[in-house]
Amino acid sequence: MYDEPLKVTGELRLAELLSAMSCALDLTEGQPIGHCIRCCWIGHHIGRELGLTDQALSDLYYMLLLKDLGCSSNAARICELYLTDDLTFKHDFKTWDGSLPAALRFVLSHTGLQSGLAERFRALVTVMVEGGEIAKELIETRCYRGADIARKLRFSEDVALGIRSLDEQWDGKGLPDRLAGEDIPNYSRIALLSQVIDVFHTASGPEAALSEAKKRAGSWFDPTMVEAFEAVSASSDFWQMLASPDLHDKIYLIEPAQIARRVDEDYLDEIAEAFAKVVDSKSPFTSGHSERVTVFTDLIAEQLGYSVTKRRWLKRAALLHDIGKLGVSNSVLDKPGKLDDEEFAQIKMHPVYSLNILKNITAFSDIAGIAGGHHERLDGKGYPYGLKGAEIDMDTRIVTVADIFDALTADRPYRKAMPISKALSIMWDMVDEAIDPVCFEALKVALDRIGEKIAA
Repeated sequence: MYDEPLKVTGELRLAELLSAMSCALDLTEGQPIGHCIRCCWIGHHIGRELGLTDQALSDLYYMLLLKDLGCSSNAARICELYLTDDLTFKHDFKTWDGSLPAALRFVLSHTGLQSGLAERFRALVTVMVEGGEIAKELIETRCYRGADIARKLRFSEDVALGIRSLDEQWDGKGLPDRLAGEDIPNYSRIALLSQVIDVFHTASGPEAALSEAKKRAGSWFDPTMVEAFEAVSASSDFWQMLASPDLHDKIYLIEPAQIARRVDEDYLDEIAEAFAKVVDSKSPFTSGHSERVTVFTDLIAEQLGYSVTKRRWLKRAALLHDIGKLGVSNSVLDKPGKLDDEEFAQIKMHPVYSLNILKNITAFSDIAGIAGGHHERLDGKGYPYGLKGAEIDMDTRIVTVADIFDALTADRPYRKAMPISKALSIMWDMVDEAIDPVCFEALKVALDRIGEKIAA
């Protein structure tokens, strides 16, 4: 019963997969779902107006969908420095116009609002005194990490450099490298402009977006590209589709998506691994978590007699089980003390986010239920849906056991990692109520075998 075949990906296009996966990146930036897709629509039209070649338009297309690949990596640092909710901070920061008065207002209105006066004062002083270095650190972390992941996803160096230079500005006052004018990659110039257009259009409509683009021409933006956008913006069809719920379907039907970039099983594994790194980069306490859960999942599945193909499928589920954590603030994820009811409610939403992201991706829809159910318990006291007993399938039970074991044996904000023996003792008390006895026994046997090999 453990020998079901791996789902065949067939003619799945890379564009379809990554446009759907980009919604996970929207979560970690605190943006309304579809932000990267809307930026892709905007930027593609600007690029076409500028006369980019078909190959350049194709690279631009994927760079825009993946522009925020590195964004999770600075979330914990933002919470630490600004004593704030990183999702709200990132969302609101995209409306900053670059001026010093606006920067001061932003810092005062976003730093330590839920902290004591002394803590807030110290944070404000640090931000004011070291603001330039802090901004450079945060953007370097984001941009370099995003570029590295893009390379791992087999994209060209032009795509990677486009992501790395996303926050550079035409006048040389951007980051991380203070590039100016023509030294900034074309893709980066188009992406920054597209990003600001989407933020202001989503908040206030076409006129506000066009006004903001014009206002920043020559400072943030290449004036030639703003002119190209002005030409694009004259079309009512452009704005109608940008605001349409059908844009998600439309985006992978435009020309760059038709260039043959197909997804085979090896590439699908690499995509799952890359997005697992995005998830695990969000918190220092989850660094490597998805990868370790994947190892423990595979050990259990092997012990239970799963076929190689079924284990490969289940490994993808383990890699992506926590993708919904991108939608939870690090102020909650990294809190050292006990969570209050509101904070725990936020934590309980991450499997829902995981389920909703994955079920809309053709290649991963069949693992969505595992991601959505990995915090359920056999006695029905788990979350988010209170499933129990036979309502929880064996695949989900395996990932649950692997997830709990890693949570106990890794550092957490509220405690140090436990020895394996203590973790297994705690899990033994959870058997039948929370976790499956067969899966737990399989984990123990697999760990014993590893111990025997090490001892030998």
